[in-house]
Amino acid sequence: MPQNTSKPSLVRRTFLIGAGGLAATFSGLLPAAAAPGRSGERPRPERPGHPTAQPAPEDSYRPAYHFSVPDNWKNDPQRPVYIDGEYLYYYLYNDDYLAGGHGTSWRLATTKDHVSFIDRGVAIEKFSNPNGDCWSGCVVLDREGTAGYGTGALIALVTQAPQGTQGQYLWYSTDKGRSYSPGPDYPVLPNPGVHDFRDPKVIWDEERGRWFMANAEGKRLAFYTSPNLRDWSYVADFPREELGVLECPDLFKMRAEDGTEHWVLGVSANGKSQGLPATYAYWTGRFDGISFTADNADPEWLDRGFDFYGAVTFEGHDAAGQPDPALRHAIGWANFWDYPHNAPSLVTDHYNGDDMIVRDLHLLKEGGRYVLTSQPAAALRQYTIQEHVLGDVVLSGTQNLAVHSRAYELSCTLTWDTAAPPGNIGFELCRAPGGGRHVAAGAYFDGGFSYVNRRPTFNPGAGGESQVAFDTAAGELEVRILVDHSSVEFFVGNGRVVHSHRAFPLAGDDGIRLFVSDGQAVYRNLTIRELAVP
Repeated sequence: MPQNTSKPSLVRRTFLIGAGGLAATFSGLLPAAAAPGRSGERPRPERPGHPTAQPAPEDSYRPAYHFSVPDNWKNDPQRPVYIDGEYLYYYLYNDDYLAGGHGTSWRLATTKDHVSFIDRGVAIEKFSNPNGDCWSGCVVLDREGTAGYGTGALIALVTQAPQGTQGQYLWYSTDKGRSYSPGPDYPVLPNPGVHDFRDPKVIWDEERGRWFMANAEGKRLAFYTSPNLRDWSYVADFPREELGVLECPDLFKMRAEDGTEHWVLGVSANGKSQGLPATYAYWTGRFDGISFTADNADPEWLDRGFDFYGAVTFEGHDAAGQPDPALRHAIGWANFWDYPHNAPSLVTDHYNGDDMIVRDLHLLKEGGRYVLTSQPAAALRQYTIQEHVLGDVVLSGTQNLAVHSRAYELSCTLTWDTAAPPGNIGFELCRAPGGGRHVAAGAYFDGGFSYVNRRPTFNPGAGGESQVAFDTAAGELEVRILVDHSSVEFFVGNGRVVHSHRAFPLAGDDGIRLFVSDGQAVYRNLTIRELAVP
């Protein structure tokens, strides 16, 4: 496949960072390092709602249609909750980031279609109770008022770490999630004496009439039950020694396309030591209210790229607002802890924090096991500002397209003669006017894998190219590619495989080149839709 050794100049500093579920701490970006503020030391600013993804100028790394933080820093997404026709999306936010401060709050954005978001400001202030800043957790709707804050209250279970000891603390909202107040000063799930003890994910167990929690505790997920979100009892665990420190667990039931129902257990994990991703791993299996039994020992992966960490999934709804058991959504942080502060957007746009596109998930049976497939949110194409229908392109060699854009979706079906397949089919995306800088995505037949190679625009070392096997004998491969100002996402086939990557092309790198090496292929129904959220 095309290789390139050119490396752009990146913003590099010395930083101290935590693990994925922890708040980010840093120093050295700017010379003046302010002490972290506490809510009692300054007034809370008024923040009117506004779109978080503004149309970005051509020299900006702020995305045109992906979610991005309005300023400073974001990391972990928190599972969105559906209230009154809109989804409440909380995420970890550090408003002191550029000034050298530390610690994260929970900031809120709302959406109705998973593409256009409205910023609602900070909902849980850091350092506003005795337990420090706020790390990852989850929000649940307490319909029956089991926690004692009234029917319909929103309850957040949040990791905090006073004196460095991680525990789970309760916060509550009675204004439909716009702001939260602290519950007890003590942890509702105290730390039993372990180093890693965080990221609680809670669901209502309808069959047994109680709450169920999965908590990340080093190399295991521990399970707890509660009648009231305050008093928790340990019931079982799910150990995994081979995937590093586990973070951001997930548990849900889903209806497959064949009508059967299955439980899915997910987690942000690190399989890099085995040549596997460091994204969202998951298992299908059986849940009995106490323990989870996986169908297979080895996990599947929701993304095979390098930048889909801390991901969460959440319930889908139909047009009438009713839960759809066959649809789920996912959103992941467009970054990873190997290089969280190397974003040129710090200099050009004064922020560091994007998400990959929200996905629609479906569960289907494939080769005797059930797997999740991903596609970009259905509403995305409603944000098309210009469509280029290029039809069928027969190619041997290379062809530069007349379309130039930094924010678009490209879709087509690649076809080839199985009796005489080519060596390599693909795309040079984010291509510099004179060549050289680009992101390569395609199908490499000699190796039998689909790939994304981002090295010419961002080369963090081992995370330069992702590769996943595909069926070279199939004769065709459907592809969808999302390109934005600082990301490339490659959806392969039915979305069983996705490669998500940060990429940092320069302002004029807006070309698209097709290439077929050592043979011929057809790009059928090649279409490019330029995208922007107004």
